[in-house]
Amino acid sequence: MASKKTLLVMAAALAVAFLPALAAATEHTVGDGSGWTLGFDYAAWAETKQFKVGDTIVFKYSNPKHTVVEVGGADFAACTKPADATVMRTGEDRVTLDAPGRRWFVCSVGKHCQNGMKLKIIVVDAGAAPAPAPWSPSPASNPADVEGDFGALVPGSPSTAPAPASGPAAGVNGHRPCFGGRGGWRCRFGRRAGVLGLF
Repeated sequence: MASKKTLLVMAAALAVAFLPALAAATEHTVGDGSGWTLGFDYAAWAETKQFKVGDTIVFKYSNPKHTVVEVGGADFAACTKPADATVMRTGEDRVTLDAPGRRWFVCSVGKHCQNGMKLKIIVVDAGAAPAPAPWSPSPASNPADVEGDFGALVPGSPSTAPAPASGPAAGVNGHRPCFGGRGGWRCRFGRRAGVLGLF
């Protein structure tokens, strides 16, 4: 009876050890609801995703209108298909991301690649920390908030960020150019920063 319990405990421990790796894999449908088609900004789409080893990308499209071809960086830039390239044509092509690094995909039909039907992604190790979210300005409750965040960009507006008395963090003209908190990072640039070539 003790051996059955030991076996059960070992099986549970193995399941717990491997579940995070299985749960961490993500399936990314290229282009989300739009799929693999003309007239979609795949570069912008890829910037909003983090691709990890073990994830799968799925190209959904109307067959035979499109194809998926994995190419190298030079062929991606030139929109060329190497003679020995594998052309995927199922309409729901799945690619497992099995190693970290850059991956490039194009549609080889007509001039589709030249018209933007191409995708470049960067695959990171599965254990890598999540990429920081793209920066977006925090909504301003009134125009004074915007002036307070970026006021020095407006001629005649002083930079009002508090600063330490001395040291490298004091910044230009005694003001810290950037500071952060729970709401993200904000930067202020005084007139002297521009004169000194700091931006």
